Amino acid sequence: MAQVGIVMGSDSDLAVMKQAAEILEQFGISYDMTILSAHREVDEFFTYAKSAEEKGYKVIIAGAGMAAHLPGMCAAIFPLPVIGVPMHTTSLGGRDSLYSIVQMPSGIPVATVAINGGKNAGILAAKMLAMSDPQLLQKVKDYKESLKEEVKAKDKKLQEVGYQNYSK
Repeated sequence: MAQVGIVMGSDSDLAVMKQAAEILEQFGISYDMTILSAHREVDEFFTYAKSAEEKGYKVIIAGAGMAAHLPGMCAAIFPLPVIGVPMHTTSLGGRDSLYSIVQMPSGIPVATVAINGGKNAGILAAKMLAMSDPQLLQKVKDYKESLKEEVKAKDKKLQEVGYQNYSK
Protein backbone atom coordinates (compact mmCIF):
# COMPACT_ATOMS: atom_id res chain seq x y z
CA MET A 1 0.00 0.00 0.00
CA ALA A 2 1.47 3.35 -1.05
CA GLN A 3 1.96 6.08 1.55
CA VAL A 4 2.17 8.97 -0.90
CA GLY A 5 0.17 9.79 -3.99
CA ILE A 6 2.02 11.81 -6.62
CA VAL A 7 -0.38 13.34 -9.11
CA MET A 8 0.21 15.74 -11.98
CA GLY A 9 -2.02 17.35 -14.52
CA SER A 10 0.11 16.59 -17.57
CA ASP A 11 3.04 14.46 -18.71
CA SER A 12 4.90 17.72 -19.25
CA ASP A 13 5.12 17.88 -15.43
CA LEU A 14 6.93 14.54 -15.21
CA ALA A 15 10.46 15.95 -15.27
CA VAL A 16 9.69 17.89 -12.07
CA MET A 17 7.49 15.32 -10.36
CA LYS A 18 9.97 12.48 -10.88
CA GLN A 19 12.24 14.38 -8.48
CA ALA A 20 9.65 13.80 -5.74
CA ALA A 21 9.53 10.10 -6.65
CA GLU A 22 13.31 9.80 -6.60
CA ILE A 23 13.64 11.32 -3.13
CA LEU A 24 10.79 9.15 -1.81
CA GLU A 25 12.63 6.11 -3.18
CA GLN A 26 15.80 7.29 -1.44
CA PHE A 27 13.90 7.34 1.87
CA GLY A 28 12.20 4.00 1.16
CA ILE A 29 8.72 5.53 1.02
CA SER A 30 6.15 3.85 -1.19
CA TYR A 31 4.19 5.95 -3.67
CA ASP A 32 1.88 5.82 -6.65
CA MET A 33 2.29 8.24 -9.56
CA THR A 34 -0.65 9.35 -11.71
CA ILE A 35 -1.35 11.77 -14.54
CA LEU A 36 -4.83 13.17 -14.02
CA SER A 37 -6.48 16.36 -15.19
CA ALA A 38 -8.84 18.05 -12.73
CA HIS A 39 -10.30 19.97 -15.69
CA ARG A 40 -10.51 17.29 -18.37
CA GLU A 41 -11.25 14.21 -16.24
CA VAL A 42 -13.56 15.55 -13.57
CA ASP A 43 -15.18 12.24 -12.59
CA GLU A 44 -11.84 10.42 -12.52
CA PHE A 45 -10.34 13.21 -10.45
CA PHE A 46 -13.07 13.01 -7.81
CA THR A 47 -12.68 9.24 -7.65
CA TYR A 48 -8.91 9.65 -7.16
CA ALA A 49 -9.21 12.25 -4.40
CA LYS A 50 -12.08 10.52 -2.60
CA SER A 51 -10.33 7.12 -2.62
CA ALA A 52 -6.83 8.37 -1.67
CA GLU A 53 -7.27 7.84 2.06
CA GLU A 54 -8.71 4.36 1.48
CA LYS A 55 -5.66 3.56 -0.69
CA GLY A 56 -3.46 4.32 2.32
CA TYR A 57 -2.08 7.67 1.21
CA LYS A 58 -0.89 9.82 4.10
CA VAL A 59 0.21 12.69 1.84
CA ILE A 60 -0.56 13.76 -1.71
CA ILE A 61 2.01 15.64 -3.77
CA ALA A 62 0.14 17.44 -6.54
CA GLY A 63 1.90 19.26 -9.36
CA ALA A 64 0.09 21.68 -11.61
CA GLY A 65 0.72 24.54 -13.96
CA MET A 66 -1.26 27.55 -15.09
CA ALA A 67 -4.63 27.55 -13.31
CA ALA A 68 -3.20 24.89 -10.96
CA HIS A 69 -6.47 23.57 -9.56
CA LEU A 70 -5.22 20.04 -8.92
CA PRO A 71 -3.52 20.65 -5.53
CA GLY A 72 -6.36 22.76 -4.15
CA MET A 73 -9.06 20.39 -5.28
CA CYS A 74 -7.14 17.48 -3.74
CA ALA A 75 -6.92 19.45 -0.48
CA ALA A 76 -10.64 20.19 -0.60
CA ILE A 77 -11.45 16.46 -0.70
CA PHE A 78 -8.49 14.60 0.88
CA PRO A 79 -8.40 15.04 4.70
CA LEU A 80 -4.62 14.67 5.08
CA PRO A 81 -1.74 16.92 3.90
CA VAL A 82 -1.43 18.00 0.29
CA ILE A 83 1.80 19.47 -1.02
CA GLY A 84 1.46 21.63 -4.11
CA VAL A 85 4.22 21.88 -6.69
CA PRO A 86 3.72 24.88 -8.97
CA MET A 87 5.06 24.25 -12.46
CA HIS A 88 7.07 26.72 -14.49
CA THR A 89 4.92 28.03 -17.32
CA THR A 90 6.00 29.76 -20.50
CA SER A 91 3.42 32.53 -20.20
CA LEU A 92 4.07 33.73 -16.64
CA GLY A 93 7.11 31.75 -15.51
CA GLY A 94 5.14 29.73 -12.98
CA ARG A 95 3.90 32.71 -10.95
CA ASP A 96 0.38 31.89 -12.10
CA SER A 97 0.76 28.34 -10.77
CA LEU A 98 2.34 29.51 -7.53
CA TYR A 99 -0.35 32.10 -6.80
CA SER A 100 -3.12 29.66 -7.65
CA ILE A 101 -1.77 27.03 -5.23
CA VAL A 102 -0.75 29.38 -2.41
CA GLN A 103 -3.95 31.45 -2.38
CA MET A 104 -6.34 28.76 -1.24
CA PRO A 105 -9.49 29.73 0.65
CA SER A 106 -9.55 29.54 4.42
CA GLY A 107 -9.93 25.96 5.61
CA ILE A 108 -8.33 24.41 2.51
CA PRO A 109 -4.56 24.64 3.12
CA VAL A 110 -2.02 23.38 0.62
CA ALA A 111 1.63 23.21 1.66
CA THR A 112 3.49 24.74 -1.27
CA VAL A 113 7.08 24.41 -2.42
CA ALA A 114 9.00 26.49 -4.94
CA ILE A 115 8.20 26.57 -8.63
CA ASN A 116 9.42 23.23 -10.04
CA GLY A 117 10.25 22.14 -6.47
CA GLY A 118 9.55 18.44 -6.88
CA LYS A 119 12.54 17.37 -4.81
CA ASN A 120 11.53 19.57 -1.88
CA ALA A 121 7.99 18.23 -2.11
CA GLY A 122 9.37 14.71 -1.67
CA ILE A 123 11.51 15.81 1.28
CA LEU A 124 8.56 17.60 2.89
CA ALA A 125 6.40 14.48 2.48
CA ALA A 126 9.16 12.42 4.13
CA LYS A 127 9.29 14.87 7.04
CA MET A 128 5.53 14.69 7.47
CA LEU A 129 5.60 10.90 7.53
CA ALA A 130 8.62 10.91 9.87
CA MET A 131 6.51 12.49 12.62
CA SER A 132 5.12 9.03 13.38
CA ASP A 133 7.99 6.85 12.14
CA PRO A 134 11.24 6.93 14.17
CA GLN A 135 13.18 4.98 11.52
CA LEU A 136 12.15 7.40 8.80
CA LEU A 137 12.99 10.31 11.09
CA GLN A 138 16.53 8.94 11.39
CA LYS A 139 16.77 8.71 7.60
CA VAL A 140 15.67 12.35 7.34
CA LYS A 141 18.32 13.35 9.91
CA ASP A 142 20.95 11.35 8.02
CA TYR A 143 19.91 13.03 4.78
CA LYS A 144 20.29 16.48 6.35
CA GLU A 145 23.75 15.49 7.59
CA SER A 146 24.71 14.34 4.07
CA LEU A 147 23.77 17.79 2.74
CA LYS A 148 26.09 19.36 5.29
CA GLU A 149 28.91 17.01 4.27
CA GLU A 150 28.38 17.88 0.58
CA VAL A 151 28.89 21.57 1.35
CA LYS A 152 32.01 20.83 3.39
CA ALA A 153 33.45 18.78 0.53
CA LYS A 154 32.76 21.59 -1.93
CA ASP A 155 34.47 24.12 0.31
CA LYS A 156 37.45 21.80 0.77
CA LYS A 157 37.79 21.53 -3.02
CA LEU A 158 37.52 25.32 -3.37
CA GLN A 159 40.25 25.83 -0.79
CA GLU A 160 42.51 23.27 -2.49
CA VAL A 161 42.13 24.31 -6.14
CA GLY A 162 40.95 27.95 -5.90
CA TYR A 163 38.01 29.48 -7.67
CA GLN A 164 39.84 29.65 -11.02
CA ASN A 165 40.15 25.86 -11.24
CA TYR A 166 37.05 24.84 -9.28
CA SER A 167 34.80 23.92 -12.17
CA LYS A 168 37.48 22.50 -14.47
